[in-house]
Amino acid sequence: MLNTYICINCIVKTRYFIIISFKGTSYHGWQIQPNSVTVQKILDEALSRILGERIATTGAGRTDTGVHASVFCAHFDSVSPDLAIRKNLIFRLNRFLPQDISVSKISRVLPDAHARFSAISRTYQYYISKTKDPFYDDSSWFLHGEFDLILMNEACGLLLNHSDFTSFSRIHSDVKTNLCKIFYAIWEESEGRLVFTIKADRFLRNMVRAIVGTMIKIGTGKMSLKEFEAIILAKDRCLVGKSAPAKGLFLLDIEYPDEVFI
Repeated sequence: MLNTYICINCIVKTRYFIIISFKGTSYHGWQIQPNSVTVQKILDEALSRILGERIATTGAGRTDTGVHASVFCAHFDSVSPDLAIRKNLIFRLNRFLPQDISVSKISRVLPDAHARFSAISRTYQYYISKTKDPFYDDSSWFLHGEFDLILMNEACGLLLNHSDFTSFSRIHSDVKTNLCKIFYAIWEESEGRLVFTIKADRFLRNMVRAIVGTMIKIGTGKMSLKEFEAIILAKDRCLVGKSAPAKGLFLLDIEYPDEVFI
């Protein structure tokens, strides 16, 4: 009898994007870490269990402990070529996953499509509650007082004039460049909450929270627009004040070129 074997490297796999939402309150961020419960760990376990194969996802980026995502994308490879058309797969995953993680879409993509590097833009929102509300306690930053949104939006305009955001980056991060193209940034107020929306081609670690924490100083008269722009130009993280708490930050959307989908 001839010996038979399976060449693992010869198995053809299909790549998929999976779109999820999660409430980050109970998790140490997205990325797997030793001795910590993370969104990636929970998702990988669910996919592996239901598909009957070892699945290791790659996320669109890291999120800090407590940060939420309305839309988060990860990619994974599977031996099954038809996951995107399995009508009950999303239903089964959502039954298996905890209440604070949900799957909304699975799409087949090109073999080299990458959840992080193929993205062409990301949009974040940050929420600030002006009144104490127990229903928003883990999804917004409670700050009592009045804020000058006109000045804060003028500061948003300054952001669009620059591309190097070293001053708002986490120190000792492993990125190769601190250059980002911001497409859109605005502060709005609705029903007693301030909402900061920002869209860019990429973001540095802690960037949005550092920007929010600094802009609050502008809105409360503790920093001028001239001082704000000087901080950007200085490219010095030590000049930036305290970052806003993670719990008010939401990843709102991620865009990909149509060409990556099959």
